[in-house]
Amino acid sequence: MKMIGIGDNGIEGLLPQYRQWIEESEVLVGGERHLDFFPQYNGEKIILKGGLTKIASYLIEETRSVVILASGDPLFYGIGGVLAKKLPLEIYPYTSSIQLAFSRMQESWQDAYITSLHGRSIKGFAQKIDGYKKVAILTDEHNTPSSIASYLKHYNLTEYEAFVAENLEGINERCGFYSLDEMEQQTFSPLNVVILRQIAQPPQYALGIEDALFIQRKPDKGLITKKEIRVLSLQAMQLTKDSVVWDIGTCTGSVAIEAAKIAREGAVYAIEKNEADLENCFANQQRFRVDVTAKLGKAPSGLDEFPDPDAIFIGGNGGEMEQLLTLCIQRLKEGGHFVMNVATIENLYKAVECLKSLDCEVSILQAQLARSKPILDMTRFEPLNPIFIITATKKGIGQ
Repeated sequence: MKMIGIGDNGIEGLLPQYRQWIEESEVLVGGERHLDFFPQYNGEKIILKGGLTKIASYLIEETRSVVILASGDPLFYGIGGVLAKKLPLEIYPYTSSIQLAFSRMQESWQDAYITSLHGRSIKGFAQKIDGYKKVAILTDEHNTPSSIASYLKHYNLTEYEAFVAENLEGINERCGFYSLDEMEQQTFSPLNVVILRQIAQPPQYALGIEDALFIQRKPDKGLITKKEIRVLSLQAMQLTKDSVVWDIGTCTGSVAIEAAKIAREGAVYAIEKNEADLENCFANQQRFRVDVTAKLGKAPSGLDEFPDPDAIFIGGNGGEMEQLLTLCIQRLKEGGHFVMNVATIENLYKAVECLKSLDCEVSILQAQLARSKPILDMTRFEPLNPIFIITATKKGIGQ
């Protein structure tokens, strides 16, 4: 059974050997657009529609010779990766749309970040691409070049110019450079690839963003996890690039934002009971070029809408501690890390006892920190409020 990659130029782009295999086959499988390239085909045509599991179950029983047609390189965001696990395939790739787009752009692409928004949500896209000099994007009818431009502008990712390649190798091929404003106003063919190229130096934020840079509630600033405590808490969460994170009581969003920059291929979910604070969280996401899911609500209500996390952060306790911690540990993945900041010894005791009763490994870090502050021509230290950082690790089965 053979899988052959094909471009928008149809049969003209195929090697003679590939054409012969198609002509000699008894069953030709592919999308309607691909099958239309072969109007004189004498065998049976099967249109690829719906789930791949169904067609794989059918083809595994097929005794006739079969050729499957797929767009470009079948193993590049294509059907090849799925069907190769289910069928005895020989795969013969064509040039991928990304390769063709970079060739039209006359730009090297070994250093590009390549991603797909085809059939996927754009949520979290901002932190995924932030800082990359070249970004290649597969699009779809929802995530169009125009909507991508609007999204980039919303999150201040305005250092890019765009190259849009439409109908590559087709009769209506069109390629060109656009500013984000121009791309936002244009209409493009559904078959397109977008390449973003950095033309200006973007803002960069190292771990431990200064507190004063965050938009905070006025006039009573201070409802923010301080930079030093934030860094210690993030370290305790043991995040990886694809972690799923909860931030409960996110307030300004400082922890959620820094977590998203670490877990840029994962996802961050935040909840906040104060509407004004939540608005500040949204504004800070735009400022720091991060796109996380944040909602209004008082935990534990509303957490059932979030996927199970690898890490959970709670910056303070608003009551219902036992109920909240129990739900968090139940939902936390095995081996996951729960981190909670508390300021009083009463809440420290309650939290530790509850977490131990839930069979977690618990450790506590007491952080008593002070920042230097100039006074005339001298320096003194101004203490931060002491904080207990509780870390609980959910044990795996058999531990």
